[in-house]
Amino acid sequence: MAHFISPKNIYHGAGSLKHLNEIIKDLQVKSVFLLVDPMIKELGVIDSILVQLDKYHIKVEISTDVVPEPTLYIGDQIVDKVRKTEVELVIGVGGGSALDLAKVAAVLGKNEGKVEDYLNLKKKKRFTNKGLPKVLIPTTSGTGSEVTDIAVFSLENTKDVITHENLLADYAIVDPELTYTLPPKITAASGIDALTHAIEAYTSVHSTALTDTLALDAMGRIYKHIRNAVWNSHDKEAREQMALGSLIAGLSFYNAGVAGVHGLAYPLGGLFKIPHGESNAVLLPYVYGHIWSSCLAKMTNIAKAFNLPIDGKSDQEIAMDVVQRLQDLVREVGLPTSLKEYDIHLDDIMILAENGMKQTRLLNRSPKPLDIKDIQEIYTSAYKGQLVNDDGKE
Repeated sequence: MAHFISPKNIYHGAGSLKHLNEIIKDLQVKSVFLLVDPMIKELGVIDSILVQLDKYHIKVEISTDVVPEPTLYIGDQIVDKVRKTEVELVIGVGGGSALDLAKVAAVLGKNEGKVEDYLNLKKKKRFTNKGLPKVLIPTTSGTGSEVTDIAVFSLENTKDVITHENLLADYAIVDPELTYTLPPKITAASGIDALTHAIEAYTSVHSTALTDTLALDAMGRIYKHIRNAVWNSHDKEAREQMALGSLIAGLSFYNAGVAGVHGLAYPLGGLFKIPHGESNAVLLPYVYGHIWSSCLAKMTNIAKAFNLPIDGKSDQEIAMDVVQRLQDLVREVGLPTSLKEYDIHLDDIMILAENGMKQTRLLNRSPKPLDIKDIQEIYTSAYKGQLVNDDGKE
């Protein structure tokens, strides 16, 4: 028996932002805390949101305190603002960091304590109040944050999360029109992040028939359209397919979970401040180059989702083709394919591995159990930019 969770209300497709009107009428609120990426505000993306709120004479408190890879300090700052303004609704607009912060602000705004008190690795406190209603509106196609109950924070050497059903959006609006102005690098990093969500959900030990179906659909959409979305800013169809693929991948990984790629990406963000999507991208082929034999049948299905030729090939050859195509794809969308390109050195591998080992919540979902030696080998492969087969042969 399996259990599947998602937000109650998801609006998606071009022009779906107009449904904010219905949400405001449904909630009957009079004051809103609007948390937005500063660049998104500068680009005028929230102008149409402000028009809709003004139509109902809603008092709006705007905050642009969002930063990439937010720290606990930033989280506490925003929570304090929500507590002081006594608003009735939180709307988050932007990338994953904006949405994560909006979730936490909405929930902690009606609970005691600091962000640190609710982190997965510490868990000093438990929520006693559901918090404020929240509307999450992504402006990138990648994080899936709008349909998960996860909020990620940067610590000194790694990352940690708050995860609780109270953080789940009351309403998610996924409008691809909000992604049309994204620059290539952000489109690439967020797109590979979404692809990673789909692949890791599909190979997770907690996957189900439903999450598998969603994951395969997402993989096919993203793999087919990500190049055009990155390099052809006028390809609206590619943007729309990436937005839908990211949403579907988010629903899959929220229920099946992600694993080794994300677990080992966290120390890259914590120690070296590499953005989350890029951290996943640089590790994705090397993790699967190490674990493919533990999910051989699923690697073949991934090849089919990518529309790769498989006739006459062994399962091993197909799996390694997938791994090679992952590395090629990261390169094709303009992202680094080795840790060297981030000025990481061999001397850093041990501290990365030690911090990666702490991410047991994620590593426990890997189809192949990963010990410290495995993790060192993965980081070393990623440093060299050399794919290693599951039997250790390059």
